Amino acid sequence: MIRCSEKIYNTMDKSSLLITSITFLLLIPRSNGDARTQVIKMFCDKELHDNDTLFIPNYVQAMEVISTDMRTSHNATVKAGTGPNANYVLTQCYNDLSSEDCVLCYAETRTVFPSCYPHNGGKIYLDGCFMRLQNYSFYEEYTGPDDTIVCGNVTKESVEFQDSARRAVADSVTDALRNSEYFAREAVVVAGGGNKSVFVMAQCWRSLSPADCRVCLENASAVISKCLPWSEGRALNTGCFMRYSDTDFLNPILGTGGSKNRGKMVAIIVSVVSSVVVLAVALMIVLYIRRRRYIQQRRRGSYDAEKLAKILTDSSLNFKYSTIEKATGNWDESNKLGQGGFGTVYKGVLSDGREIAVKRLYVNNKFRAADFYNEVNMINSLEHKNLVRLLGCSCSGPESILVYEYLPNMSLDLFIFDEIKGKTLNWEKRFVIIIGTAEGLVYLHENTKTRIIHRDIKAANILLDLRFRPKIADFGLARSFQDDKSHISTAIAGTLGYMAPEYLAHGQLTEKADVYSFGVLLLEIVTGMENNRSNTTEYTDSIVSTAWKHFQQGTVEQIFDPNLQMDVDPNTIFKKDAIKVVHIGLLCTQEAPSLRPSMSRVLKLLAKDDEPLPHPSTPPFIDEKTMELNIITQKLLHDHEGDSSSSVATVSHSQFYPR
Repeated sequence: MIRCSEKIYNTMDKSSLLITSITFLLLIPRSNGDARTQVIKMFCDKELHDNDTLFIPNYVQAMEVISTDMRTSHNATVKAGTGPNANYVLTQCYNDLSSEDCVLCYAETRTVFPSCYPHNGGKIYLDGCFMRLQNYSFYEEYTGPDDTIVCGNVTKESVEFQDSARRAVADSVTDALRNSEYFAREAVVVAGGGNKSVFVMAQCWRSLSPADCRVCLENASAVISKCLPWSEGRALNTGCFMRYSDTDFLNPILGTGGSKNRGKMVAIIVSVVSSVVVLAVALMIVLYIRRRRYIQQRRRGSYDAEKLAKILTDSSLNFKYSTIEKATGNWDESNKLGQGGFGTVYKGVLSDGREIAVKRLYVNNKFRAADFYNEVNMINSLEHKNLVRLLGCSCSGPESILVYEYLPNMSLDLFIFDEIKGKTLNWEKRFVIIIGTAEGLVYLHENTKTRIIHRDIKAANILLDLRFRPKIADFGLARSFQDDKSHISTAIAGTLGYMAPEYLAHGQLTEKADVYSFGVLLLEIVTGMENNRSNTTEYTDSIVSTAWKHFQQGTVEQIFDPNLQMDVDPNTIFKKDAIKVVHIGLLCTQEAPSLRPSMSRVLKLLAKDDEPLPHPSTPPFIDEKTMELNIITQKLLHDHEGDSSSSVATVSHSQFYPR
C-alpha cells in the first residue's frame, strides 16, 4: 500500500498537491466564530504612484507573499521592490479569530483594498483584521493624521454601562501589554443592569515595541470614551485597534494552545484515517485534475501565445506599436480616458483621421496571453450593434495593446452616478440603454456560432455613442459556453457587487451569472446609486437589498434617481415603467439561478406591457456577513496557478481586484 501511495504521489504535480491540501482544508470543521469581515473604514493616500510598470508587479509580488504567510499566521509584513514604487505591506488579524476566519477576513481586505489604486498606499480596518500598504517602511508608526473613532448604535446607555465600559477599556490596555501578542479581550457585567454586559477588544500590531503599543492603546482608550453614552465604539489608530460594544462580538476562545493545538488535533485525526481512504481521495484528485486539463485544453487549445502572436502579426487586425504610440501622442496624459482593472484607456487619432480608443494593458501579454487573445478573438468573431467594435491590436511591442472604436460619451457610469451629468439621461434615454444592453446580451447568450458569458456586466463596461446608444465592452473575462451549459470555474473573476452568488461561492458559471449582473445594472440605472461604491468607506446596504426592502413595502418610487423625477408628474408613464424595471431587476437578482429569467425572456418583459411579472423571491446577500470557505480556496487556486482570468488581485476584475 505504501508503494502504491508513493506512485500516486509521484504522478501529482504541484497543482494536484495544492488541491489535495485544499481538499483536506475543507474537511476541517469551521469554528463557531465570526470572521468579522465588515469594513469599518478605509483611507487611501492622496499621492499617486508614478510608474505602473514598477508599482503593479511589486504589488502582485507583495500580495502573493502575504497570502502565503496569512494561511499559517495571524500577522505578516513584507517588502517588495525599491524606491518610490516599493510596496511595504502589513496585515494582522485580531487574535480571537481562528485560522480559517483569519483567512476569510484577510481575503476581504485584499478584495476591497485595490480600490485605492492608483494611489501609492492606504489602510483598511475591518472588525476582524487590518491591512496597510505604503511605499516606505511604516512598521513602527503608532500614530498618524487619520487616527479616528467610529461610534455606532445610537442607543444611549446608562451611567452604569458607561462606568463598566471605561473600566473594561482600561483593563484591556493593561492586559494587552501583558500579552506577548499585544491582545486583550474583556467582558464586564454591568452593575444593576440585569443581564447586560460590555465587551471590549484591544489589539496592537505586532511590529510595534511594547512602549509604542502602550502609547497607542492609552490614546485609543482615551478617544474611544468619546463614543459614550452610545453603546458601540471603535478606535482606529495607526498602530492599534480597540472596540467596545453591548453585543458580544468576541469569538470563543479555543482550547489551551489555541489554533496551534487545534491544528495538531486535526493533523492527528487525518493521520489515523485509513490508508484506503487516503488512496481513494488521491485517485479522485488525479482523475479530476486530468479531466479538467482535458476540458481546458479543448476550450483553450487555441491559446498558444507564440502561435497566436504570429497569426496576429500576419493579420489585418495587427497595428504597429509605433502607430499606436504616435496616435496617442506618446501616451500623453491629456489623452487618458480612464483606468480599469486590466489597463489604462487612451484616446488616439490615426493618420487617416479615425478616432480610436486604446487599451494599454498593465502587464505584457507574455504573462497574460490567455486574457489578451481571448478578448481579441472573442470580439473579432462577434458583430452586433450593441457590442463595441474591435479594430485591432498590437502584441509586437513592449506592451499588449487593444484598439477599439472611439465612443465620445464614454461609459454609462460617468452619467448615472454623477449628479450633474445624470440630468443628461432622461428616462427615455435610459430605457433605450436598458433595451440595447439586453439585446446585446441576448446576442451573446443565444448566438448560434459562439455563445458567450460576459462575466463583467456593469455600468463602466457599457459604452455610449454620440446618441447615447449602448455598446457592451470589455470582453477580457468573457468565456464561451457552447461546449457545456454549466461548469465550475477554476478561478472567480468579475466585479464584487455584480457577481452572482452561485458563481461567487462555488464557481458555478452559467449565462444566469450575466442575468444577475444585468439585474444589478437595472437597479443602478433607475436609482442612480452605485452598488459597488469603491469611494465609500462606510458599510452600507447593497442596492439589491435596498430595492428589495422598498419593493416589499410598496415604496419603490422613493429610491428613484432624483434626476429622473425633475419636472415629471408622478402619475405619468415614467413611474409605472421605472417600477416595472425595478421589478425585473429583482427577478434577475434572485438567489436561485433557475428562478432568474433568460435574457431573451428579460427583453420580452421589458419590451411588452402585457407580459405578467411573477413575484421575485428574496435576493441573496441580505445578510452580508456570510461567506464560504470555498471562495478562499478558489482564490488560492488562482494565486497558485497564475490564472489571469480571475480578477485579483481579484477584486474585480482587472488585474486588480476589483476593477
